[in-house]
Amino acid sequence: MLLVTNNEKVREKFGSLCTLQYVEGGHVDVLIHVRDLVHQGHKLLTHPLAGSVKPNETPFRSVALDDASGALDLESLELIEAALNVCRQFPPRFHRGEDAPADMREDFAEIDFRLIDGAIAPQLQ
Repeated sequence: MLLVTNNEKVREKFGSLCTLQYVEGGHVDVLIHVRDLVHQGHKLLTHPLAGSVKPNETPFRSVALDDASGALDLESLELIEAALNVCRQFPPRFHRGEDAPADMREDFAEIDFRLIDGAIAPQLQ
């Protein structure tokens, strides 16, 4: 499994358990990196906009992909492009984690962590 994140909490827990690529930047930067990986033949394992937090509200995003690259997966490509289009429709409230107030930053990081933890932890045990 390949995990792409800009969330330090996710990196700390999963960095030694799977292949992890840490992205410096905001959630849109993560999605662009994921899109590039999909173009290289990686398949999405989690939805790029998982959770009920609006994409323009949170600076954190974590997405799991298959670590083996193959043929271009059109469903993954459609999902990541749709996610990026949603993000383009709404200007982000916080571009990066450090742009958010400390208490909000911690809450957003925790929400992202719990979403990805619930999705991938069972597969890593």
